[in-house]
Amino acid sequence: MPGIPTIKLNTGALIPQVGLGTWQSADGDGYTSTVEALKAGYTHIDSAMFYRNEAEVGKAIRESGIPRDKLFVTTKIWPTDLQYVEETFNKSIELLGLDYVDLYLMHWPVAMNHNGNDRWYPTKPDGSTDIVDPEEWSYLDTYKEMQKLLKTGKVKAIGISNFNQERIEKLLADPEITVVPAVEQIELHPLLPQQELVDYCHSKGIAVEAYSPLGSTGAPILNNETIVKIAKKRDVSPAVIAISWAVWRKTIVLPKSTHAERIKANLQLVELTDEEGKEIDNIHKLLGGPKRLVDPQWGIKLFD
Repeated sequence: MPGIPTIKLNTGALIPQVGLGTWQSADGDGYTSTVEALKAGYTHIDSAMFYRNEAEVGKAIRESGIPRDKLFVTTKIWPTDLQYVEETFNKSIELLGLDYVDLYLMHWPVAMNHNGNDRWYPTKPDGSTDIVDPEEWSYLDTYKEMQKLLKTGKVKAIGISNFNQERIEKLLADPEITVVPAVEQIELHPLLPQQELVDYCHSKGIAVEAYSPLGSTGAPILNNETIVKIAKKRDVSPAVIAISWAVWRKTIVLPKSTHAERIKANLQLVELTDEEGKEIDNIHKLLGGPKRLVDPQWGIKLFD
């Protein structure tokens, strides 16, 4: 992919450091944004069962005419399906209409009631989230089932998302887990750099992907004065600076847009100097410390 650097996963596969994020891209947007991304030169597309757009994303990929082995496609399993890995994956691959996915991620490390009162967010009568007792089924059980998918040839790599270091340590210490996750996908942006977790993952051979790289809904990163200053100096958009920073720190980044021009513009990477990169590293300190913008309240402690 000209101009877009790649990272070698622990499987030996190469993953482009910039991919299209498709969260909140349903009802046709998943199709059109993927079409525009592929036309613009993206070869890395990130989807999920929860996004409800796997069929749209897969249709765009199949119609693109791009050889399948030139693309990197990710999808994910949602908490209400963690006890039904094979069944759920088969549904995803059917919706995508592809022979295989390059990466299959556990979206969140918590199992919810598959037969609850809501497909995505089941609740108990008292209004609390209907979570499966970890003694009955844990994220470790799900990962063990995900390992089996690798033998089918329909999944090239498996990984995790929204795991803190403690959960990764428990996963790696389990004697029945023999496959180190290829990727950990987490919220990463200048307000929440999570450098300690990034460093830990890299030390274990786990590549790190950044979701919500512009700060999720409302993209607050784009108005940050440090980002704006560097963007003006480089004559690019603030989004390009935020994305380039993610690449500079050797992470993979998944900017999301449904606008053709923004999708295209997000590929205009610049090579930041170490001085610029470190200046962006310090943004969260100037604003009173790290700020998490995606933090679902499901009745358990997900993050440190």
